[in-house]
Amino acid sequence: MYWDVRTVVPLSDYRIYVEIADGRRGIFDLKPYLDRGVFRELRDQHYFRQVGILFGAVTWPHEQDIAPETLLEEMTVVESMPNEALQRDAPQVARP
Repeated sequence: MYWDVRTVVPLSDYRIYVEIADGRRGIFDLKPYLDRGVFRELRDQHYFRQVGILFGAVTWPHEQDIAPETLLEEMTVVESMPNEALQRDAPQVARP
């Protein structure tokens, strides 16, 4: 469907970058949700980074998800993927 998420990348400060099937791109801030019910588990950064896509929706392993209409309504639209997301999988370099 047109609102299916095609790409999701965890960012710093409890945000995610998403690309929607219809071409929209944005950043969704999960901080307002971190004190609510099942979303409390997302405060664990390791768990937060396990975000994925299931049937076009943003989800986490223990079945937390963001409703597509909430995602579309609350995300901040961006033109392209932020550098932070592009560098996420870059190898870490140890510095003295």
